[in-house]
Amino acid sequence: MTLLGGVALAGLSALASQVGFLLRHRGAVEAPDVDARRPIASAVGLFRSRWWTIGYGVAIVAYALHVGALTLVSLSIVQAILAGGIVLLAVVAERFFGFGLTRRQWMGIACSAVGLALLAVTGETRTGDHSADFSVVAMIAFEGTLVALGTGLILCYRMPRVQNQLGVLLGLASGLLFTVTHVAVKAVTGLADDGPTSYAQPYLLLAIACAVVAFYASARSLQIGPAVPVIAITSIAGNASSIPAGIIVFGDPLGHDELAVAVRIVAFLLVVAAAALIPAPMRAAEVVRDRGEEAQREPALA
Repeated sequence: MTLLGGVALAGLSALASQVGFLLRHRGAVEAPDVDARRPIASAVGLFRSRWWTIGYGVAIVAYALHVGALTLVSLSIVQAILAGGIVLLAVVAERFFGFGLTRRQWMGIACSAVGLALLAVTGETRTGDHSADFSVVAMIAFEGTLVALGTGLILCYRMPRVQNQLGVLLGLASGLLFTVTHVAVKAVTGLADDGPTSYAQPYLLLAIACAVVAFYASARSLQIGPAVPVIAITSIAGNASSIPAGIIVFGDPLGHDELAVAVRIVAFLLVVAAAALIPAPMRAAEVVRDRGEEAQREPALA
């Protein structure tokens, strides 16, 4: 029953997360540009947009469901189920938000769905309190690596040759930093079972700090990047990095035999291939951005 409840919560979180992303994108493009030098004003500008606020409310519900799932089943299983939300993203984006996907992007989504489904099927589940046991050394090494990668991707804005894909890179950075938050929250849920303790404070502070940085990086990525590729890359980065986190940090089994291990390796390669296929080509990204700028100017000319 614990496993079934965790899976159900994760599935609902996946749906709510993708809908929240699409709503926040609609609000982000209407809000003033996010400026790291003016974080408070940037946040106020975002929440003055009705669609951003609604989308953020949906995201809060999704995250509450996510945390609920983390308390019941292992991190790798939760993230594998959440990653299935990328298929929901494609369907909802086309049917209800008017976004068109190229054949290449549908291929990427298919690769991601198959790869993540294989990861879920071949994983061995650990439920309840023991699913939050972790190695402190592995936690520091893994979280430190993700923070360094996320920070490096955010600082890529200084490189002229990546300007056309800056939205995707910021989405990738926010996905990795969201993973840092998820891993820290999972650790806190395990420590909380032992009662109030100061040991949980560093992980809680890390979760809050990375959540704040990821908030701004994600918002800016939605403002400057093509919606579906940015959202998809954010989701893939978050989920693909969380699954190995479950294995490395929390000791989730890699597989019960050689065949399962081989299948999981192929599945990870499919996810990597999906991450390469889904972003729009640079030229296409320029066209999308130019069209967006023209659409924003039209009301002013009218």
